Amino acid sequence: MSEAAAAIWFDVGTIADIPKLGARVVASREGPIAVFRTASDRIFALRDKCPHRGGPLSQGIVHGEHVTCPLHGWNIALATGQATAPDIGCAAAITVRIEAGRIQLRFSPSAE
Repeated sequence: MSEAAAAIWFDVGTIADIPKLGARVVASREGPIAVFRTASDRIFALRDKCPHRGGPLSQGIVHGEHVTCPLHGWNIALATGQATAPDIGCAAAITVRIEAGRIQLRFSPSAE
């Protein structure tokens, strides 16, 4: 069975549960996941840990499709988790899908 076929999807709530330009934290076995909502209602999920010094990205400022870490101002792309140059690093991105208005996050069976 392929990894994609073996993936497990976890329901974490509705789009309305997350304020526009805000975030919600979801617990996982691998640590907290920050689920973000942009002004255009796009939903993204990242490990809630800045690649710089581990700051809580969920407490950062969402702008466009980026979040600014509240500790040291690093800008992280919500789609990929990549830090914006000149900073280098990556917060792990979690695959998201929307089913009937509900947000679902994908994990491999070994992760959850």
